[in-house]
Amino acid sequence: MIAVLLAIAGAYGVYLLHTAVTFGWAGVAPGPARPRRRRRARDRLTDWLAQAGLREVRVSELGMAMALLALVGGGLAFALFGGAFPALVTGVFCATVPVASWRRQRDQRLDRAREAWPRMIEEIRLQTGSLGRAVPQALLEVGKRGPRELRAAFLAAEREWLISTDFARTCAVLKSQLADATADATCETLLVAHEVGGTDLDARLASLAEDRIQDLNGRKDARAQQAGVRFARRFVLVVPIGMALAGLSIGTGRTAYETPGGQVAVGAGILSVIGCWLWAGRLLLLPEEDRVFR
Repeated sequence: MIAVLLAIAGAYGVYLLHTAVTFGWAGVAPGPARPRRRRRARDRLTDWLAQAGLREVRVSELGMAMALLALVGGGLAFALFGGAFPALVTGVFCATVPVASWRRQRDQRLDRAREAWPRMIEEIRLQTGSLGRAVPQALLEVGKRGPRELRAAFLAAEREWLISTDFARTCAVLKSQLADATADATCETLLVAHEVGGTDLDARLASLAEDRIQDLNGRKDARAQQAGVRFARRFVLVVPIGMALAGLSIGTGRTAYETPGGQVAVGAGILSVIGCWLWAGRLLLLPEEDRVFR
């Protein structure tokens, strides 16, 4: 039995060597490796940076900001609790502040885009229908008058159009810059109308605008219902910090913090606060549309 298993393992090893040399396959799978997960993660990161307006941000700049905040937060925690473990935990948490800030910036940009797209689609519909404008001209003119966060993407798309007069490449630039599901659907609808033609563009744009309005209203209703919970979530941070400061002024509170048991208790408390904060934030997330037309 062992001999049979060794023979199978040896034959499979020869197969792997042959496919690696002949076809350039990597890994131990019978077929070529499929980098789907890696590609999806890279696409997600690229979309995230584009949606937050951070395409030009360098990794070194992010690292410096995170290191600085970690030092400041860790130093304050050390001065408050007099121990290394609470300072380390607090410093790591403070290092994530830039990411959280950029995520908030991304959410705000997406919200402005969601509010603007129904009006922009209706204006494109008006220009391509009643005014008889060409599809590329209507898209670019409307985009340049759109929200400030979207104008840079439309200017880049306009440069591509002036250079190449290729509407497919223009739409590709616009979709890459915006990284937005609504922009993808709008560009694909206009691209098909521009290349294939047809008389149903007005109806398709009207349906798309109506769908975006319904999605926007649904998100506004959900956020209105979450307003109280979002306000209460802030107490997850405020109340423990207030209790920690009060503990310093009661008896030998600072001395108790500096003991090994106090350090462990403080570190566990900080970790539990961070965990509750992140968990509550995850529960409050609204679903995001996946990009179909990349």
